[in-house]
Amino acid sequence: MSDNDSAPSDASMLSNVLGSAAASIVARACTHPLDTIKARLQASNIYKGPVDAFIKTVKSEGISGLFRGFGAVIMGGTPGTMLYLCSYEVWKANLSTISKEHDFIVHFSSGVLAETIACVVYVPVDVVKERMQVQSYKHVVYKNSMDALFQIMRTEGLRGIYKGYAATLASFGPFSALYFMFYEQFKQYTRQYLANTIDINDSLQGRQPLYNIDIPFHYTVMTSCSAGALASWLTSPLDMAKLRLQIQRGKMSNTTTTTTTTTTTRTFQGVVDCLSHSYKQGGVHGLFRGAGARVLHFAPATTITMSSYEIFRSYFDTRIQ
Repeated sequence: MSDNDSAPSDASMLSNVLGSAAASIVARACTHPLDTIKARLQASNIYKGPVDAFIKTVKSEGISGLFRGFGAVIMGGTPGTMLYLCSYEVWKANLSTISKEHDFIVHFSSGVLAETIACVVYVPVDVVKERMQVQSYKHVVYKNSMDALFQIMRTEGLRGIYKGYAATLASFGPFSALYFMFYEQFKQYTRQYLANTIDINDSLQGRQPLYNIDIPFHYTVMTSCSAGALASWLTSPLDMAKLRLQIQRGKMSNTTTTTTTTTTTRTFQGVVDCLSHSYKQGGVHGLFRGAGARVLHFAPATTITMSSYEIFRSYFDTRIQ
């Protein structure tokens, strides 16, 4: 599918669905250990940094400790990513007909709207995944992702499984908005650069429209990585607040459980309260605790996801159409 923002056809949409599913599996398999490290850094003060968290986790729990919650991510995260990327394409195509001269607004808005829809799937997956990631091997509460889902549903109900929906949307909504705005803008800059430095004039056809210029793979990697790093760093405080609120709900529902999530006995009333308390305790550094690990996770995650998505989508386009 080209980037001319036209409405996707049925065949093109099928390519988007299949491409997003394949990209999700590849990306999550590669980056889940980094996500686990990020979650433990944000949930606990016992680690000095990403390397220390990695060493201590592997030493105490083995490699399997890095993949806690992976089952929930694959089972729920894959359809979530499909819904996320496909809805983004639909919103982008429709909003482009309204605002043709302000692409960055279209991409920003489409990212937020896509995240709002995808969070219906993402939030339960995120809750289960993070409960699994931060539990200590010495105090195992959940045997696996399915057991965690059933226990949360039984003890906390539907409200428990969707605890932090607002916080998740407050975290990932801005991330998605900023990511797609940066990503699409970087792609536009790349096409302009290629148009100015590479001879794309054809003696018969003339100059191609910018959106018809194919972006080489290594440029796609650079644009997606840069966009992912910027967006993830800027929204790291919101992600920390979201994670602590989700974990807090689990601790409140099971007072007999002791895990590595303990940072304070204080009960947070919401995102703003959590951010305010973190700032009072550690200043700006406290707000961005785990930001490095978040970037280390999201930069490769978005790079692998979007690069794979573009490749798989093109592959399925040639097979279906």
